[in-house]
Amino acid sequence: MRNSTSTVGTAQETSSKVCAVPAPAALPQIPDPQHVAPADARRLSKLLLLRLESLEEGTQEYQYVRNTLIEMNLTLVRYVARRFSSRRESMEDVLQVGTIGLIKAIDRYDPSRDVEFTTLAVPYIQGEIKRFFRDTTWSVRVPRRLQELRIDLARAREELEAEGSHEPSVAELAEHLGIPEEEVAEGLVACNGYDSDSIDRPIQAGGGGKQQTGLVADLVGTEDPALALAEDIQALKPHLAKLDDRDRTLLQLRFGAEMTQSEIGEELGLSQMHVSRLLTRVCAKLREGLLA
Repeated sequence: MRNSTSTVGTAQETSSKVCAVPAPAALPQIPDPQHVAPADARRLSKLLLLRLESLEEGTQEYQYVRNTLIEMNLTLVRYVARRFSSRRESMEDVLQVGTIGLIKAIDRYDPSRDVEFTTLAVPYIQGEIKRFFRDTTWSVRVPRRLQELRIDLARAREELEAEGSHEPSVAELAEHLGIPEEEVAEGLVACNGYDSDSIDRPIQAGGGGKQQTGLVADLVGTEDPALALAEDIQALKPHLAKLDDRDRTLLQLRFGAEMTQSEIGEELGLSQMHVSRLLTRVCAKLREGLLA
């Protein structure tokens, strides 16, 4: 498995260098990868992902193919990022983080599994963006330097815990990150400013109303209606496993990526009506399986 890019800065650098690497003669020239039509992007991505798998990492051809894939699929990042447009963070930051998810999907895609690239890429992009919001939401004013340090500390903890079987100490974190122990301690203290919910927070009525309906504390110990949904999802798993790749891709795009039927049709090169018929058939098949 190839190593994936893991920082926003690297994502920017990778994206900015795409056009600077000339395409080897054996590969098709794509003058403006970002403006390739969705149906063509899907077809070309499949070809380039197969080619990438056979190339040696670090070669000029490898760099060209990988960067072209990134540029050509940035529309997918923009689509996923639009779902988070109401957040206070800048859209530029969200796009950069989403691009990291795209890069990870490209690096970890396995053509031998015969799964549509979008099926893998969308969850990676969404996951990276959600992680970004998780790591940059603060309840008190904290210097940006410490906000960024918190992210580094979280990643360092994951890496060190994966290597050993204990929670890393301040000294181990400092050595891993190459920073003084005092700075690590400062970063850990700053984590206390990370956003948390109060059990005394009022719950507002739905629909944008201002009427208070209770406190968060009132919900503690109550039955969670989402548990029934979780049970349904568990019951669906064996039936989902029986679907072919196309049907699973349709469900992922419709209910995972929350794409419209028209957007799915554009992505897969199908008409909206055809997508509607396919989704109806797949959902009916799953419903029959649950009721059997």
